[in-house]
Amino acid sequence: MVTDTDGYVHIIEYLTEHLSLFEKTAEPSANGKTVMAVIENELSEQIISVCSQNEALSFNQRNTVIREVDSIVYDLQEILSGVVNNPVTPEQHAFIKEFALLIKNLFDTEIHTHLLS
Repeated sequence: MVTDTDGYVHIIEYLTEHLSLFEKTAEPSANGKTVMAVIENELSEQIISVCSQNEALSFNQRNTVIREVDSIVYDLQEILSGVVNNPVTPEQHAFIKEFALLIKNLFDTEIHTHLLS
C-alpha cells in the first residue's frame, strides 16, 4: 500500500537526512519515554486518525493499514537501532511527531487515490 511507493522512499530519505538529530542523547526524564515509545505513540495516534477519518474503509483495508504500520515501525527500528531505547529529547520528539504526520499524509493520499476511488 504505502511502503512500496515513491512517497515512502522520500519519507525514509528525509529521516536519513536528519539522523544527526538522533546522535544527541538526553538525560533520563521523569516520564521515561524512549525514542521507540514516542515513535509507537505518534504513529498510533496518526493511524487512529486515518481510520476514523475514512469510515468507508473495509475491515480488510483497515487490517492492511495496520500491517503497513507494523512494517514502517520495523523499518524505523532498523534505521534507528542504536538509539530506540534512549530517552527521547524534545527535538527528537518534535521530529518524530512531524514524521508521523508525513506517514499519515501518505496513507491519506493512498487511501483516497486507490482505495476509495
